[in-house]
Amino acid sequence: MYFLNLSLVQFLALFGAISVPTILLYLLGRSRRKQVVATLRFWVAAEQPAVVERRKKIQQPLSLILQLVSMLLLLLAVAQLRLGTPLGTPRDHVMILDTSAWMASAVSSGPRRVTLMDEARDKARAYLKSVPASDRLMLVRADALTTPATSFESNRPKLERAIAQSVPGATALNLDQALAFAQREQALSPYRTGEIVYIGPGRVAAEAESPTPAPPKNLRILPVTDSVENCGLRKIAVRRSGTDPDLWDIYASVRNYGVAPRVVTLALTFGGGPAGARKLAVPPGADREVTFEYRTRAAGLLEATLLPHDSFPDDDHAVLELPAQPSLNVIVYSDEPDLLRPTVTAIPRVHATFRPITEYRAEPNTGLVILDRFRPPTPPVGNAIWIEPPVEASPIPVRAKLENVPFDRWCSDNALCAGLRTKDLRLASTYVFEAAPDDIPIGQVVSGPIIVARAGKYKTVVFGFHPALSDLRYELATPLLFGNILRWMAPELFRRSTAAASSAGMVTMELDADIHPEDVRVLQQDGTPLPFTTRGHTLRFFSGTPGTVRVQASDRETVYSLTLPELWEAKWEAPAGVKRGLPGFRPGAALSRDLWELLALLGGLGLLAEWLLFGRAEGRMRRLRARLSVLRPGVRKAS
Repeated sequence: MYFLNLSLVQFLALFGAISVPTILLYLLGRSRRKQVVATLRFWVAAEQPAVVERRKKIQQPLSLILQLVSMLLLLLAVAQLRLGTPLGTPRDHVMILDTSAWMASAVSSGPRRVTLMDEARDKARAYLKSVPASDRLMLVRADALTTPATSFESNRPKLERAIAQSVPGATALNLDQALAFAQREQALSPYRTGEIVYIGPGRVAAEAESPTPAPPKNLRILPVTDSVENCGLRKIAVRRSGTDPDLWDIYASVRNYGVAPRVVTLALTFGGGPAGARKLAVPPGADREVTFEYRTRAAGLLEATLLPHDSFPDDDHAVLELPAQPSLNVIVYSDEPDLLRPTVTAIPRVHATFRPITEYRAEPNTGLVILDRFRPPTPPVGNAIWIEPPVEASPIPVRAKLENVPFDRWCSDNALCAGLRTKDLRLASTYVFEAAPDDIPIGQVVSGPIIVARAGKYKTVVFGFHPALSDLRYELATPLLFGNILRWMAPELFRRSTAAASSAGMVTMELDADIHPEDVRVLQQDGTPLPFTTRGHTLRFFSGTPGTVRVQASDRETVYSLTLPELWEAKWEAPAGVKRGLPGFRPGAALSRDLWELLALLGGLGLLAEWLLFGRAEGRMRRLRARLSVLRPGVRKAS
């Protein structure tokens, strides 16, 4: 018999603090009694005050004993008195259940597909049954992240439900993180430290740069036997060809995790139709790379399948989305279309339509509209380039009109002027605009800006002169200037897109040398930002679940389709001395019984009995004695 919550000294101190005031109340609170009389008419007041003698004898000892015993029982309940030995004190165990992607691997054939996860759940239930009922367990699911499924729990049905709901994830195991978490939780628990149990095959992710810490002394391993005969896809990457924008270069990597050589076939399909196939001979423990080329402008799903399937089919199939070839529709309203035709049609993926001024219509969502020296009846609904508009119709106010003026400079701090260096120009005639503070003066003369860009819901660029009717038509700056304007208005037209199918978890990407970290954005499938880090030109981000992640860096975009499972890189070997198999807990530990519920019930019943016997009865007895004193013979009724 022992106390769980209090020591003996603490218990005696609390009981003394409660019992001493209770006894004093019985000695002092009932020494002066109330006298009930029939009338005060013949009552003669004493000249001297009545001497009150303090009682040294308790009139109701049974009431006091009941109260003290009840308080003692309640305090024993608070102290959590237990029957047994202190060695039977409950312990807190942590069960680490491996839920990495590799746990979906099959371990046997037959009508029922048995996986490593099924065996791990069976071992977890067996360990749960071997633990004394008074001990508590915490179930932790471990893959790349350590996730507690329960707190320290003694409710066995709740723990069994948590075990049954554990399924393989998409990332590899980080066992060091899981063991550190288990040790930290046990250190914070007020109960005795129990065991840390790892259930799994011990296939872990790539080894960390720092030395692996020694496993805890209370570690127990319930190993799950696995078969490593698996050959799967590691990564697939596609990008537009540098010579042909309609051609995709496809790169695939296949790894053999087993100990025997494998011959596999990698087949590609796009939009449901075949896109290529290649047979590979993969040595054990090695990688093999293969490249394909596929021509398409359309968007669609590129699927890669590895045949034949093995005991772990999850890494035999990958899907990634190929974006469509971006293009821009441009409508040019001009009565002299040949002036602008060479410049507009020279830009790749621009579909230009030339119409006379009389056919102008303000159509929404037309891409880009170029207005050549005329006043439209209604402004265009969308991005527009105005070339030498009439003064009264210019979207940017005209300050002055100059003739035979030398060109002064291009803007120096904006991408609209990237690569523009021409200065020795003279303009026969040009407008000078009154630019707003937020406008971008692309080209200027001494008197002010002559080419102005304005951002907003619709982007606008206004030329104060016609580039094809000035000396600018002989300069390389003309097509470069129009290219910069289109890049500013439609950046997706010049965006270099790549796509990759890889595994969830930690993703590492090398950035180009001209990319600055502040220009990088990493977005999840729903458009929300994803945290990332950059060190030098290396970008890293973590995604614990399958999905699509977009990495945007300046005019480049990489779409990661994280559909492949992240597999192990090494086998964790437990050092000698680590306990293995199911434990044999001492039967004596289960003899320890908790009595607080019974003690609390008895204490409450004792207080209730004391109140029923002495609390209400005392008032009734006092009233009865008062009536009897009135009827005594020595007291006469007044006439």
